[in-house]
Amino acid sequence: MFSPAVLTHWVPATADVHGDPHDDRLRVVVDDTLPDNRSVMLLELVTGGGCLSLTPQRATQSGLVAGALVDPDDVRRALGAAGVALHDPDHLLYLPLEEQAVLLDESPPSGTRQLDAGDEGDGAAFAGFTAAAPPADLDEAFVELDHWLVVGTFVDDRLVSVASAYPWAGTTLADVGVLTLPDHQGRGLARRTVRALSGRALAAGHEPQYRCQLDNAPSVALARAAGFAPLATWQVVDVDD
Repeated sequence: MFSPAVLTHWVPATADVHGDPHDDRLRVVVDDTLPDNRSVMLLELVTGGGCLSLTPQRATQSGLVAGALVDPDDVRRALGAAGVALHDPDHLLYLPLEEQAVLLDESPPSGTRQLDAGDEGDGAAFAGFTAAAPPADLDEAFVELDHWLVVGTFVDDRLVSVASAYPWAGTTLADVGVLTLPDHQGRGLARRTVRALSGRALAAGHEPQYRCQLDNAPSVALARAAGFAPLATWQVVDVDD
């Protein structure tokens, strides 16, 4: 259903996780290459099961043993008892292979095109866009003109929706952010902007990745409308807790 590149990145080869809907236990993976801000990662596949990846120090701290299959509630209790807090979970959504084939044959609608940080006109249009956007929405969406790939949708020569993407953790996954100005929401502009960006990313050999928090229902609905499907939920250690 999903590209092998997605599963290879998120599910360690040593995890032996196949997504069993009748078994939600998590495989414990001890990995001494994890950085401090990823020293504990909890991945729960929507198809069932998943894995807990953690450094040797975190494993010792929480009493979890490499290779063990552990109930998710027991994992959370062990981490909590060890004083390990996790950030709120994110949805991880990707384009199924059949949707990718559709996108690669799809042409962006008129008014939707790639933006260039070096183009003065695009720079001015983006500056006007950010000036009109609510600051909190800008911060959450994390769309930037200097990202690896940026696509915008114009209405009456005004930039009203932007999607941007950057390579995720040194991989060919392309993490997507999107924002539409409030007075143009509800018109399908975000969907067409995200699809146009996703098609360009795929053509460049990258895999679009859509992340959002579980309680962000509008963002989940947008991802679904743009053709994405959920792979898993993902939590990382809160190093500031």
